[in-house]
Amino acid sequence: MSGHNKWSSIKHKKAATDAKRAKIFTVVAKNITLAAQQGGGDPEMNAALKMAIEKARSVNMPKDNIERAIKRGTGEIDGGTRIEEVVYEAMGPSGSAFIIVCATDNTNRALTEVKTTLKKNGGKFVSGGGVAFQFKHVGRIVVRTDDPDAVELLAIDAGAEDVERKGDDAIVITTAVKDVHAVRAHLEEHGVAVDDVSIVYIPTQTITLRDDEKVSYDALYSAIEGCDDVQEIYSNVAS
Repeated sequence: MSGHNKWSSIKHKKAATDAKRAKIFTVVAKNITLAAQQGGGDPEMNAALKMAIEKARSVNMPKDNIERAIKRGTGEIDGGTRIEEVVYEAMGPSGSAFIIVCATDNTNRALTEVKTTLKKNGGKFVSGGGVAFQFKHVGRIVVRTDDPDAVELLAIDAGAEDVERKGDDAIVITTAVKDVHAVRAHLEEHGVAVDDVSIVYIPTQTITLRDDEKVSYDALYSAIEGCDDVQEIYSNVAS
């Protein structure tokens, strides 16, 4: 009997892992489609697409999946179904605030699912910028280097807004959204290998939750994450 239970546990864990992997692939595929839709299917001419493809490769998405996502964006397959990016705001327990980024082919469906999920899990949908003012929308570049001083100077010279050192070899560079690709290009032109590039929302201030508050917060976060069209979630809760 114990062997049966062990096998059931293994199958359950594998199913959970497979579901998480499928969700990640869905997220990165939509990012690729959206980028190709907005800027064309050539990553050398479309910096956002290049960034999305790199993200896909970092999670080991198969090449065929990447190519299909590009073709959806350019209208070569699926009849050119358009993906839209929509951003929602929400409040959670104990002053927690969320920015929820969705990519969807049906904004009504996405909105309904997010609102329903919030209501069922102790959250509240907020409109009209009631949460957005607590966040900055920025570009973020991560570099690992043995010469942080040189990279910091290059980043500042290229127009970076902030440079923060993380640990011994990591640097997080913050830029205006419009400048992120130019700063990246400047770094790469000077031989700096860029580890990651993204467009993110960062809280202007963070809050710390008690353990009992964090239980409710984690449950709400997981429920939002499970929504089909949700791409990214940003919150003001300190990790």
